[in-house]
Amino acid sequence: MNALIKSATIVDSKSDFHNETVDILIEKGRIAKISKRISNPKNYREIKLDNLHVSQGWFDSSVSLGEPGYEEREIISNGLKTAACSGFTAVALNANSNPVIDSYADITFVKSKANDNAVSLYPIGALTKGSDSKDLAELYDMMNAGAVAFYDYQKPISNPNLMKIALQYASNFDGLVCSFPQESKISGSGVANEHINSTKLGLKGNPTLAEELQVTRDLFLLEYTEGKLHIPTISTAKSVELIRAAKKNKLNVTCSVAIHNLILTDDSLEGFDTRYKVLPPLRTQNDCNALIEGLKDGTIDMVTTDHNPIDIEDKKIEFDYAKYGTIGFESAFGALQTIFTTKKAISLLTQGRTRYGIVETSINEGENADLSLFNPETTYEFSKSHITSRSKNSAFLNRTLKGETYGIIANNKIVLK
Repeated sequence: MNALIKSATIVDSKSDFHNETVDILIEKGRIAKISKRISNPKNYREIKLDNLHVSQGWFDSSVSLGEPGYEEREIISNGLKTAACSGFTAVALNANSNPVIDSYADITFVKSKANDNAVSLYPIGALTKGSDSKDLAELYDMMNAGAVAFYDYQKPISNPNLMKIALQYASNFDGLVCSFPQESKISGSGVANEHINSTKLGLKGNPTLAEELQVTRDLFLLEYTEGKLHIPTISTAKSVELIRAAKKNKLNVTCSVAIHNLILTDDSLEGFDTRYKVLPPLRTQNDCNALIEGLKDGTIDMVTTDHNPIDIEDKKIEFDYAKYGTIGFESAFGALQTIFTTKKAISLLTQGRTRYGIVETSINEGENADLSLFNPETTYEFSKSHITSRSKNSAFLNRTLKGETYGIIANNKIVLK
C-alpha cells in the first residue's frame, strides 16, 4: 500500500514532528518520508481531508463483538470495520461469546476471523472454563495461541482462593490476570447505582461498596502473590483511592475506566432508558470527577469504550430485565473531547498497549504506518446515522460531541469512511 497524506497535523509526543503540519509519504505500509511538502511523481493515492490530524493508532482494551454465538449482536468483520472508521487500529477482544473463548482452538478461531484486516485483533481468553468461576481455563495454552490477557468478562471471581491461584500460576509466564470489580453478594440483583436516584425510581441498588470490597480483596491477593493484575472498568471515587495507594506501594496493578462512566451519571436513568443500563452502573458526579482526576494523575492507566453490542430484543424491554451494555466505538473520540483537550484525549486513546504486550508505535520515518486520522474541531449531535455497528444501543445518542474520525492507516491498508 502506497499513499501520500497531505497537510496533516501530527499529534504524537514521540514524533520528531509533533504539532507540525506536514505531508507523510507511505510506501509499502511504512512511513518513507515526512516533510513540509512532498511531491507525488509516482501518482500514489493522495489523502486530503478537512483539518486533518493524525496520531498513533488508537487502542481499545475491552471490546465485545458477539461472534461466535451472538452474531445477531455483531460479527467480527463488521465490528473491526466499525473500529477502523472510529479511529482504532487495535482492539482487545473479550471472551464474551458463546461458546466462551477459553481454549487454544478458540483463540485461533477468533484470530483467523481478523486475518488480513486493517485492525489488529488481540484476543483475551477466559480466566475460568466457560467463565463459570469454578476451574482455571487453559491459560498457558491460550497465551501460546496469542491471548494477551485472561478475563471472565463482567463476571466476578467470587472464590478468593481461585483468584490467588490464577495470579500465582499466570506469574510463571508473565500472564495478565483481569478481575471484574464487583462483589456479587453485595451487588445482589441491583441494576442501578444505590443512591438517591435508584430510590426515587424504585430500581434495585448496586452500591459502590460492592466494587470497593472486590478491589480491596484483589489488591490484598496481588500483594500476597506478587502477580500481575488489571482491574477493568472501575467506577467509584473510592476505587481510585485504593488503586492510587496500591501503586504507591509498588504493586503490579493497572486499571481502566469506561468512557461512559466518565461522562454520564445516574441522573440519565430518569426515563428508564435501557441504553443507560451498563455494568458497572453509572454513578454520581462526584465519582465522575474522581475518575477524571485519576486519569489526569496517572492512577487510571487507560480508557476503554467497553464496546458491547446488544440486540434490540434484549434492550427494548423492562429496565430490570434488559441486558447490560452500550456500544462505544463511534462516540469514543467525540465524547472524550467534551471533557479533555485533544492532546489528552489522544494520549488516553493510545495508552494501554504495553500492558497487554502490544508494541507501541510512533510517527517517524522508517516506522510502520499505524495511524488514526481525525478532525478534532467538528461539533455535532450524535445520532443513529453515525453508527455502523449492527446494534444501536449507544448511551451517547442525541448528545453533542466534539471531533470527527476519518479512519485509519494500518497493517498496510487504508480504511476511510
